[in-house]
Amino acid sequence: MSRDDQVTRERLLEAAARLFSERGYKETRVREICAEAGANVAAINYHFRDKWGLYKELIQIIIDDSIELQQKAHDSPPGTPPEERLRNYVRVFLHHGLSKGHEAWRGKLMGREMTDPTEGLDLFVDQVIRPNGERVGGLVAEIMGCPITDPRVGPCVGSIQTQIFGYFGPVVPRLAPHLKFTPQVIDSIADHITDFSLGGIRAILKKKVEVQS
Repeated sequence: MSRDDQVTRERLLEAAARLFSERGYKETRVREICAEAGANVAAINYHFRDKWGLYKELIQIIIDDSIELQQKAHDSPPGTPPEERLRNYVRVFLHHGLSKGHEAWRGKLMGREMTDPTEGLDLFVDQVIRPNGERVGGLVAEIMGCPITDPRVGPCVGSIQTQIFGYFGPVVPRLAPHLKFTPQVIDSIADHITDFSLGGIRAILKKKVEVQS
């Protein structure tokens, strides 16, 4: 691929990222993307085959970034207790989602996928959400001392994930407009979510003992 072709390809991706994240897949037209990128309409067919190929490329960028983030979130030294591995997981995800510097189009695009899904959401679920849920489930099962297939594990994973992602999006800034997500504040939130989750897990374990006794 020539240098000019590479530049055109990158401009198309940048323009598509902006437009898809603002309008969604269905409402974005190929001609609009090309006009914003300063490219010929045929350029999308040349580089991505069609509109879906271009969109899928953006989804794959998000998937690859998410997999890299998961590796970091689940990366703890050998022998680290599962409770501390869970704390690291929560902390890494919160810092990524609440700190400035990451590209906003990724979050906007996935937000649109959640409300108006395409086949891109299926790709994201299969390559990101499901594998990550299994890894978090493994952590919860280890903390509980039970198999990952135990019916108590899934709801615990859902509760942990909901607490984390509840801080993302437009609601929290409206409820607490003066809250600044400094590194210290994010660490404090991460510790709260982790401690709250561990407390809930212990309560579930205790409840089972009480029922059996």
